[in-house]
Amino acid sequence: MAANDNRSDQQPSDENTRLYNPYQNFQVPIKSQYLYKLPTSPEYLFTEESLKQRRTWGENLTFYTGTAYLGGSVTGATVGIFTGVKNFESGDTTKLKINRILNSSGHTGRTWGNRVGIVGLMYAGIESGVVAALDRDDVWTSVVAGLATGAVFRAARGVRSAAVAGALGGLAAGVVVAGKQVVKRYVPI
Repeated sequence: MAANDNRSDQQPSDENTRLYNPYQNFQVPIKSQYLYKLPTSPEYLFTEESLKQRRTWGENLTFYTGTAYLGGSVTGATVGIFTGVKNFESGDTTKLKINRILNSSGHTGRTWGNRVGIVGLMYAGIESGVVAALDRDDVWTSVVAGLATGAVFRAARGVRSAAVAGALGGLAAGVVVAGKQVVKRYVPI
């Protein structure tokens, strides 16, 4: 009877768990009662969290800021390479040409990365604030966040510049979200 109980313990009764034996790599005779049932899906403290299919504000902040900084750095470094090549002089040695390219791409990459990273940081913060305030996440939330990000980013240059940047930010966010929906619908991935 006890042998049958041990065998039934080894088979997980729930499909959402898996058995884990912390002593499996050691040559120690351990009974199967020390197997643990671990979940195979993420665990949430509250059931409301499991119903939301969205990243948290901290994950959004990290994702948008990081990808914006990376994209800005790569784009800036590419622009810096062309600027460095354009600044060649007729008497430059190969070593000096390489130095110009590296200096130019490094400086431009850092500058663009920081600027675009700040835009990503502001967008993530504003979007998370709008989602928390309205308690919904749709296309209009992203458009409002893009509009506000553009306006705040260019607010120091005046009202007209902030309005134009806000309109461009809202338009860009709307195009990105609409493009994402089109790709989800029509591209089989």
